[in-house]
Amino acid sequence: MTNHVHLLATPEAAAGVSATMQALGRRYVRHINRTYRRTGTLWEGRYRATAIDSEAYLLSCQRYIELNPVRAGMTAAAYRWSSHAANAAGAADPLVRPHPLYLALGATAAARQAAYRALFGVALDDGFVADLRAATNGGWALGGERFRREIAAALGRRVTPLPRGRRKRDTAEPEQAILI
Repeated sequence: MTNHVHLLATPEAAAGVSATMQALGRRYVRHINRTYRRTGTLWEGRYRATAIDSEAYLLSCQRYIELNPVRAGMTAAAYRWSSHAANAAGAADPLVRPHPLYLALGATAAARQAAYRALFGVALDDGFVADLRAATNGGWALGGERFRREIAAALGRRVTPLPRGRRKRDTAEPEQAILI
């Protein structure tokens, strides 16, 4: 896209995504600054990321990302930075490594590509899109309860937002203290 990038990555190491983004940021900013004789940062802020439960959400996230150019008025197949051509048509792309869940779509490359294209015949659920955006913007885990518990334990932090608003007060009358 002209103002942002979506990446869907399965890291080999725990710090793989953050280390990759840090290296990319350093190299790309240096290249742009040198090329255009400028200084300073290019980014509005830190990158946003979310852990997703691959079993439940990987292919939906791929569809969300590959449909992003369509939402911007382009076609997914014509957008040169999209992985759609690799996933749906088998075009060679050195940046795309098929995930095991993609490979499970069919026994042959042609069967996988046909099954993947068929996924695009069904609109993404609005609830899923809202959940994905909220999780990404908030840094929350996207998945079922068990997945979120596992991620919270692995990270040692909360991976879901707290309920909105103040906690409700106990409606029972408090005991009265008696002064003697």
